[in-house]
Amino acid sequence: MNNRRLPSLTPEQCGSRILDAKCIVAFTGAGISTAAGIPDFRGPNGLYTTGKYNADKVFEIDYFHKHPEMFYEFSRDFIQILKKIQPTITHRFLARLESEDLLTGVITQNIDTLHHRAGSINIAEVHGSYWSASCLSCNQFIKNGATLDWWEEQMTQSPRSPVVLCPHCGGIIKPDVVFFGEPVRDLDKAETMIKSCDLLLVLGSSLTVYPAALLPQLTSASTIVVNQGDVMISFRQDMYFILSDLDAFFKKVIDFIDS
Repeated sequence: MNNRRLPSLTPEQCGSRILDAKCIVAFTGAGISTAAGIPDFRGPNGLYTTGKYNADKVFEIDYFHKHPEMFYEFSRDFIQILKKIQPTITHRFLARLESEDLLTGVITQNIDTLHHRAGSINIAEVHGSYWSASCLSCNQFIKNGATLDWWEEQMTQSPRSPVVLCPHCGGIIKPDVVFFGEPVRDLDKAETMIKSCDLLLVLGSSLTVYPAALLPQLTSASTIVVNQGDVMISFRQDMYFILSDLDAFFKKVIDFIDS
């Protein structure tokens, strides 16, 4: 869908709407993290296109039960990428809005934990993330707030390196990332957040991955979409589209708010 003829906003207009809102919710996709240096899985250098990993197997739950080493080999590389990068201007701006009681929470499609690292607290991770982990054998909740160093240490020390094993029963530990064949997470929480907001920010998502892509349709609140490409969304009154790099745009929004 070509969104470029749709109403737009200047950074100053966007900043004014943010300051006037009572309950902001942000919905974020891969675009907010590619700016930090994470290759888009579907982009030119992404997991699905480079051929280094078989994407149909790495994130397929039945295959993970039989051969978890493939996912953990990917995870070892992914954690190294994450350790080299930092949350973006936009990640940190959303955390700031939450700390100032302007933003209720973040709904994200990303598994990279960058919202946590930026300081956001109320996060609905519909595709899960590496932030928490559980044992597939005894269902023991192993870790909440798993740091990159924790994952690296676990993958290094495991007797089946890099596969991480449960300290209670020796079963396979799985980060609470949603695999193909698993239901999405936090959907009820995300729906409640969306339906209660009076301003929705849709940031860095083309809205092509379902069912998460349906969430922005659940509100009639004012909606601001910022993305570098087209977005698959049914436009309605009081909806705006900004074709822009997220950090470049929100740096100007921040300058306006702080002026």
